[in-house]
Amino acid sequence: MSIDVVTFGCRLNIVESEVIRRVATDCDDAVVVNTCAVTAEAARQARQAIRRIKREQPARRIVVTGCAAQSAPDAFAAMPEVDRVLGNEEKLDARAWAGGARVAVGDIMGVHTMTPHRIDALVGHTRAFVQVQNGCDHRCTFCIIPFGRGNSRSLPMDDVVTQVRGLVARGYREVVLTGVDITSYDAGGTRLGALVRRILRQVPEIARLRLSSIDSVEADDDLFDALANEPRLMPHLHLSLQAGDDLILKRMKRRHSRADAIAFCRRVRALRPDVVFGADIIAGFPTETKEMFARSLDLVDECGITQLHVFPFSPRPGTPAARMPQLDRTVIKERAQRLRQKGEAALARHLDSQVGCERRVLTERGGSGRTEQFTPVRLAAPLAPGMILDLTVTGHDGRQLLAA
Repeated sequence: MSIDVVTFGCRLNIVESEVIRRVATDCDDAVVVNTCAVTAEAARQARQAIRRIKREQPARRIVVTGCAAQSAPDAFAAMPEVDRVLGNEEKLDARAWAGGARVAVGDIMGVHTMTPHRIDALVGHTRAFVQVQNGCDHRCTFCIIPFGRGNSRSLPMDDVVTQVRGLVARGYREVVLTGVDITSYDAGGTRLGALVRRILRQVPEIARLRLSSIDSVEADDDLFDALANEPRLMPHLHLSLQAGDDLILKRMKRRHSRADAIAFCRRVRALRPDVVFGADIIAGFPTETKEMFARSLDLVDECGITQLHVFPFSPRPGTPAARMPQLDRTVIKERAQRLRQKGEAALARHLDSQVGCERRVLTERGGSGRTEQFTPVRLAAPLAPGMILDLTVTGHDGRQLLAA
């Protein structure tokens, strides 16, 4: 029996793919496609991969799971290449892999707790990911993820600390806390900042602790304190900003304003001057005018974003934004390109500022690595992955640093 898992999407799916490898012991020879639903393009890529797998490995069974399968199970069940469809909760349950209905997708909104799943290693990854939270209680008008992940729920602190301690004992130097909305972490009244401080206190041997994407409006005082006083908490925050215009943010049903985003970045930078910010921004949201888009462009500079993740708006069926007046696709693509150019210029300025500096780099496979600010580094010569070295930045190529 062999199981291959093809993973799309976020770090959360990466973690859950490792769980699948462990729990799917009763599944016949199969390829599992763990899908993403964050954009229409992500779902399209999953369908394309399913067809390619069947062409190349016609004898193997194909099981589809993940957010796209959870939110649109019938669409995948209708594909002749697909043998089974499992929901996001079912994919983590060994009993579901032992057999059952061809389509086993339960009511994700009825799931209220998280079950800890021990992960010994993550195939192909130098840093380890620990899932501390799942689901989302917010209903942004463009987002279908709550329908794939359910409502917010958090892993108890003791379970998180146990997982982190185990991964560090197996040699991982860096651990990333991940989830759908990790700043909503709430385990019996304990918030994310307290969790971070407890991990660093109870796992003193951990070299680096990193956070995945956060919602700045949910940041608590303990998190600010940890950023200011815990050097092992990495100075890199990826922010879910989405837009720079207040009316668009309101139509997105976001809970922060433009001023809130700017104030957050200023506060964190005052506490941690070496911090670097990444951000998600959507280009071409329905009703976005030229002036509104210009405010998103300006926000890159006002927040000091150096790593920009641009999403051309893609209407997701079943979301309120899909029913709003849509922009022409040509306009959306043009604005996305302008945002990417803005992001490239911001990254180039950051790379320029690093030349001549000494940086602590976690080595990865293929002769690459990452600084504490998560800036990619090309090493002068390949080194074993998982080492942390003090290296001098000698230059950059526009996308990554060069180090000696």
